[in-house]
Amino acid sequence: MNDIPKLRVARPTNNLDALIRFYRDGLGLEILFRFEDHDGFDGMMLGRPNAHYHFEFTHAHGHSAGRAPTHDHLLVFCLPDRAEWEASVQSMKSASFQPVPAFNPYWDRDGVTFEDPDGYRIVLQNSSWNR
Repeated sequence: MNDIPKLRVARPTNNLDALIRFYRDGLGLEILFRFEDHDGFDGMMLGRPNAHYHFEFTHAHGHSAGRAPTHDHLLVFCLPDRAEWEASVQSMKSASFQPVPAFNPYWDRDGVTFEDPDGYRIVLQNSSWNR
């Protein structure tokens, strides 16, 4: 791949509205697109305009998606700027999401873990990844 691809992380859910509160109101992502009854699926994409990633959450009518299979299913956001990291953590708390202990203690050293309504976790890590 010569061009930078757009990465879409997609997964099912039973509660689109609860995920909006978590990913939009807490994490600060925007709803980029939303659809209803597309071949029996409702869904939405959240992210930031022109970013190289976004998240897609879908709900299949008549199907139960279940919860995350383990506490170690993570999305990690590396935020090297301390002020930006602190603001992101505070945004999650202000939206009524409280930190949870990480399954792997490594993530608690320089990060804060939050669990979404489906049991999947995000880590706001105060570090950079330059490899």
